[in-house]
Amino acid sequence: MGTVTAERLDATFAALADPTRRAIVARLAAGDATVTELAAPFNISQPAISKHVKVLERAGLVTRSRQAQRRPCRLQAGPLRDVTAWLANYRDYWGESYQRLDALLAELTADDASATPPQDGRS
Repeated sequence: MGTVTAERLDATFAALADPTRRAIVARLAAGDATVTELAAPFNISQPAISKHVKVLERAGLVTRSRQAQRRPCRLQAGPLRDVTAWLANYRDYWGESYQRLDALLAELTADDASATPPQDGRS
């Protein structure tokens, strides 16, 4: 992940912080769509959706092209791959932490089993 800048990660996380923009990204994962098509399931104006799309464009998550009168939006996966790579470091950290915890619990259980006197009915 050497070429990914903190600014690019910040822009991606900021763009994805809004639920409407996450819904737009999810919709675009299924295929290209115009702003009008993106606005359909929301109870907000088309200009508001356009503003959300512009935020996603600035973060590099969406591009727009021109096909005659149609201007479809397309999802760009690069920034999502960068976020996934960044998060993978923490996934590894937590995986190793859980392995250490499992080892400690196994050790404590073994110690507890060896310290407990046999139960034979006598005190």
